Amino acid sequence: MKAITVRQPWAWAIIFAGKDIENRNWPTLFRGNVAIHAAKGMTIKEYEEAAKLFLHYHRKKIPDLKVITRGAVIGFVDIVDCVTNSKSKWFGGAYGFVLKNPRSIEPIYCNGALGFWQLPPKIEKEVIRKASK
Repeated sequence: MKAITVRQPWAWAIIFAGKDIENRNWPTLFRGNVAIHAAKGMTIKEYEEAAKLFLHYHRKKIPDLKVITRGAVIGFVDIVDCVTNSKSKWFGGAYGFVLKNPRSIEPIYCNGALGFWQLPPKIEKEVIRKASK
């Protein structure tokens, strides 16, 4: 199963707050189910800036810095398109991966990677098991 690492709180927004675009500076031809891995890295400044944006533009309050999950697969989405323009309030990049059907799972901690990456077999089994609950 493919995965993509997304910095927090944006990974949380994909799974729990209706973020329907993942902005990137590179395009993709990939379509299908992808695991969302919440990156380990997040500075306090990044968190505070994102929290302000979420409240101002999206009317959403993000989880507290101390409890937001990092370094784990937190769910899945379907990538259905890659666009260079969108009316989505979440669009703001050179390319936007259009996301549908977010599903959360209990976090499964593992290392992430850049770009699309393959979940290790042991992690993939655990993700599939939790997804079927």
